[in-house]
Amino acid sequence: MNRDSGKFELEALNALLLQRLREDGFAGYDPFDLLNSRVLSYMPLNKNNYIRLAWLQLGKRLPINLRPLLGVPKRRNPKGIGLVISGLVHDYHRSGDSQMLLEAGQLAQWLLEERSSPDAWTHSCWGYHFDWQARAFYVPAGKPNIITTCYVARALFELGKVTGNESFIAASLDAARFISRHLYTEADGRCFYAYIPGESAFVHNASLWGAAWCGFAGKELGDKALVEQALEVARQSVKEQLEDGSWVYGARHHHQFKDGFHTGYNLEALNLLRDALQTAEFDECVAKGYRHYVDTFFEADGTAKYYDNSVYPLDMHSFAQAIFTLLKVGGRPEDLAFCERVIQRSIESMYRPSTGLFIYQKTRHFTNRINYMRWTQAWAYCSFSFYNRFRAEFENASN
Repeated sequence: MNRDSGKFELEALNALLLQRLREDGFAGYDPFDLLNSRVLSYMPLNKNNYIRLAWLQLGKRLPINLRPLLGVPKRRNPKGIGLVISGLVHDYHRSGDSQMLLEAGQLAQWLLEERSSPDAWTHSCWGYHFDWQARAFYVPAGKPNIITTCYVARALFELGKVTGNESFIAASLDAARFISRHLYTEADGRCFYAYIPGESAFVHNASLWGAAWCGFAGKELGDKALVEQALEVARQSVKEQLEDGSWVYGARHHHQFKDGFHTGYNLEALNLLRDALQTAEFDECVAKGYRHYVDTFFEADGTAKYYDNSVYPLDMHSFAQAIFTLLKVGGRPEDLAFCERVIQRSIESMYRPSTGLFIYQKTRHFTNRINYMRWTQAWAYCSFSFYNRFRAEFENASN
């Protein structure tokens, strides 16, 4: 990427992507939303876990979009909205355009209204807008999960800090109380934060994001017990880091794979935790993990690989998380230079200039061009906004 010409091209590309999101009211389809089908709701088999899982996988893998035919509506997703808010805040810091904060504030108000049931959970938390069937568990729409809650909480805190809105800050920090109270789990000789309440599947990225946010919020709130719990949980995943610096996805037998964007999550979460607590405890773990991440999950031309042993499927999610990991965990001039190569490859391989949108996935045999708001467009917008801000601040510091 030529930095001088690429700077304005990327800002223009990202502004167009934001406009496309606005045109849909920040709503859209999702790879996992096929259980929202009105057709399926009339079928008695929709109560069967295996049928739900097969239906969900059909929606995720099929490159033909059946959602309009099957009565799946476009809707807002709380995590997608959280990513958009974070992107708007980054754009504001770079450009000084106060309209970005006004728009982010409107979306944040929507998030406050979309919190999961306060009667059931007491504290601020968020879930997906669709029923979701995994191998390990079933999650009905609206049931809070740790990843959505963390991404929304971070966005609300960022916005609350820059606007001085205490209700956004209070909700964001309160989310850590939900994680600590409802997701802290001790099972199979481990302590960790579960993905959803009532389940005991151990997944590193989910647990580490919970630890990062509880540690951050505990520091902000002056809650030593919350900080200590977060550290205890983080140490569990640090202990299970493999000798080469990698992590498998989780503890279940079907979780023994390694992929790029979840590894990036792990590293970004540990980096947030150590920065929040000003601790050097995780430095060696992060350094070893980052070396493995850069050496393993990229091709020489900057292509972001999905798995440690396979480039495919190419996925914008992998490219987007790479931007955050390279700049937040790395952050050196050489990391910025490599990040620019990754961005260039993402545009060359995933962007559709005719639509102003990014495609979902490319496999060896076909391309899936379905427009997914949360999984693809929101990630692309937020990551490019962060890069544009990082580059501007890097250049200002250099000058």
